[in-house]
Amino acid sequence: MKIGFIGLGIMGKPMSKNLIKAGHELVVCDFKKESVDEVVACGAKGVVNGAAVAKECDVIITMVPNSPHVRAAVFGEGGIAETVKPGSILIDMSSIDPVESRKIGEELSKKGVDMLDAPVSGGEPKAVDATLSVMVGGKKALFDKYYSMLKTMAGSVVYVGELGAGNIAKLANQIVVAVNIAAVSEALMLARKAGADPELVFQAIRGGLAGSTVMEAKAPMMLNHNYKPGFRIELHIKDLTNALNAGHAVTSPLPLTAQVMEMMQALKADGFEKEDHSALAKYYEKLTNMKIGK
Repeated sequence: MKIGFIGLGIMGKPMSKNLIKAGHELVVCDFKKESVDEVVACGAKGVVNGAAVAKECDVIITMVPNSPHVRAAVFGEGGIAETVKPGSILIDMSSIDPVESRKIGEELSKKGVDMLDAPVSGGEPKAVDATLSVMVGGKKALFDKYYSMLKTMAGSVVYVGELGAGNIAKLANQIVVAVNIAAVSEALMLARKAGADPELVFQAIRGGLAGSTVMEAKAPMMLNHNYKPGFRIELHIKDLTNALNAGHAVTSPLPLTAQVMEMMQALKADGFEKEDHSALAKYYEKLTNMKIGK
């Protein structure tokens, strides 16, 4: 399959490489030439913008930071809409506002172009080893058609419902992840302050009901003070902003989400927004003037 791929960041670059490994022909673009060059070295063709991508490809994937970036990639100068052909499909794998997903889909439909919203979860490690979780919204027939292609980048690809439902699922995912990271940070700091070894407490509780994928991934990072970004705080702030906006729109209270958002905003104010979201531990370290790890 010939696929256009727009956005070669922390997630998009390994995702595009996995498509190439699976035998797909890729046409790619990104603002960073070095990212394009790296994927081209793996077998892709690099082009200057989304219009050039859409000119060559009927299947186009976008993987960019937020709603305005998707809109710019589609309808901006040099965007997909300038050359996209009727019968093409946009698969937006960015994590954006579900309302905006639906609006973009409606506008594309006037050009005879279909759309799936297919945000991902798992961060850079799972993007690299092709074990991401993908949550897909749109027409079921389109989901079935492109399931196998999406599966080359993921361990799990699940149909959620109509267009926008994928991003609703992603917002729910990001709420659970954020609150879970905060809870792990809080618990490990309690262990440290109370005189127990946080590493041994982690080993003791990881196999019980408190154990989770989040704990397995993030507790070791906290204990080792390793905050190299797999998923940056600034991106989680973006997702929680979208979650809070969605909650307000449908009058669904999100008090825990709001609390963790303020914790992340405090970390951003301290200059940590580029670090991994496991750096929520630093919020507790600042409050207690004590490190979680040794």
